[in-house]
Amino acid sequence: MSRRCELTGKGPMTGNNVSHAKNRTRRRFLPNLNDVTLQSETLGRGVKLKISAAALRSVDHRGGLDAFLAKAKDEELSAAALKVKKEIAKAQTAEA
Repeated sequence: MSRRCELTGKGPMTGNNVSHAKNRTRRRFLPNLNDVTLQSETLGRGVKLKISAAALRSVDHRGGLDAFLAKAKDEELSAAALKVKKEIAKAQTAEA
C-alpha cells in the first residue's frame, strides 16, 4: 500500500539530512497517515480510509465527509474515495 493520503493525495517528499558539519544525505519526509473510519450522513454508514492528520482536520472544518467529498477534486482522490463520492452523489439525487 502506498504512503499516500486517500483524500488529499499528500505523499512522501524528499530532502536532506544536514549534520552539524553540513554533510548532506538524502531522506524522505513521510506524511502523518492514520487509518480512520469516517461517518457518512447520507449513506448512514462508516467509511474506512487512510488519510493524513491534515486531511482529518479539513474534513472536520468542512462539516463532515459528505461536504468534503462534494468539494474535492477527482484527481486528488483515491479509487476508494472516488467510489464513495459517487455513492454519496447518487444517494443525494435519489433523496431529492
